[in-house]
Amino acid sequence: MFRRKKKEEETEQPVAPESAVAEPGTPEPEAEAGAETSSPVAATEAAAPPAEAAGEPAAAESTAPAKGARGNRVQKVGIVSSDKMQKTVVVRVDRQVLHMKYRRYVRRTTKFKAHDELGATVGDRVRIVETRPLSAQKRWRVVEILQKAAK
Repeated sequence: MFRRKKKEEETEQPVAPESAVAEPGTPEPEAEAGAETSSPVAATEAAAPPAEAAGEPAAAESTAPAKGARGNRVQKVGIVSSDKMQKTVVVRVDRQVLHMKYRRYVRRTTKFKAHDELGATVGDRVRIVETRPLSAQKRWRVVEILQKAAK
């Protein structure tokens, strides 16, 4: 099936692009035509206009986690399976995993306890984001309700 490589054989490793490592004294490659990037902060400010100038309230920005402030937090989408606790919901997240032996997709379910200030009910489709430990089992927070349950 696979043959072992002998010690004298060279391994094929991908070559790093020259633009990633710039030697001192060589000119830096030009940026894309028409794009001015003096610093990463200036580039993001130029690309995204302020919320007040666009006519949107500033509160809409606070619902999405900021990439620079806290890093990329894990987000999951699931269905609320229980809301019997105060300000806590149990969210069921389904995923499909390829079975190693049978090579078929199998559904796996994981339950997360999430802090809920928005008032999600059973059957709602919600987006949760990881956060610091809020209790012994709560490490997630409901960010938004994507779809309300049909009654």
